Amino acid sequence: MSEKQGGLDKKAAELLAVNALTFLAGRPEALGRFLALSGVGPHSLRDAAADPAFLAGVLDHLLGDEALLVAYAAAADVRPERVAEARRALGVA
Repeated sequence: MSEKQGGLDKKAAELLAVNALTFLAGRPEALGRFLALSGVGPHSLRDAAADPAFLAGVLDHLLGDEALLVAYAAAADVRPERVAEARRALGVA
């Protein structure tokens, strides 16, 4: 991931969020819960993934579930704090 002033730049943050979405997609129960909470259907997932606000929501979802966050961090070989850094880099409300 590329660094910018000690944190991630927006492109690197988006890549991490897409990676996190891929992680969720590999876990049907976790993906189902995320889709139910986000209101996005499986058919529109690909289009939604192009939206920085949706990607921020993916990261928010991980950050709101410690067990899922730790599992993702281990699978992606990143520190859990990196997810929070990526969320800040996206900067959307």
